[in-house]
Amino acid sequence: MEIEIDTPRGPGRADVELPDGGARYLLAITHGAGGGVDAPDIVAVRDAVLASGGAVARVTQPYRVAGRRMPGSATGPQDEAWRALIGKVRTESGAAGLPLVQGGRSNGARVACRTAAAVGAEAVVALAFPLHPPGRPERSRAGELRGAGVPVLVVNGDRDPFGVPDAADADTLEVLPGERHELAKDPAAVGRIVAGWLDRRFPAG
Repeated sequence: MEIEIDTPRGPGRADVELPDGGARYLLAITHGAGGGVDAPDIVAVRDAVLASGGAVARVTQPYRVAGRRMPGSATGPQDEAWRALIGKVRTESGAAGLPLVQGGRSNGARVACRTAAAVGAEAVVALAFPLHPPGRPERSRAGELRGAGVPVLVVNGDRDPFGVPDAADADTLEVLPGERHELAKDPAAVGRIVAGWLDRRFPAG
């Protein structure tokens, strides 16, 4: 199911898929700054979560729908749009009333962390969290992880030029050997990690 969503920052879009049988939770996951929701790791997470009984909404933010590669430097407008997107996804996806998990890769992971408390998310999945700009470790974004206010799973590669968060900054940190920022070497492993973590948080029965 595809949902077109008006936000204060322009139209966005959500591709929603429900598992066979009843879903236990809804994972709303979004892309990185210049990417899309068909990135290999996002697709692998979708497949694994659906197979384990979660509903998935892959959310395309307004700036990408408009054809722009970057969201801009200000976080406020992006977060404002995201809150509107999530509100509509929760009411029109067929997953109303389910526990909400927010997720994203790279810049999308930052958005998910920053807005988790505001939208009532119960957990966050952060893929390739960009701890700092490449070569600028002094500009740490670890505060966004710590400020999420809910359990956070971080999945990063050990060769990510954006850095790897410290284990103390997340509920769970998984560092994949040989992976860079794209997490494209073994996307299926990323999916298994995410689905397993969510199964433990939202067990069947």
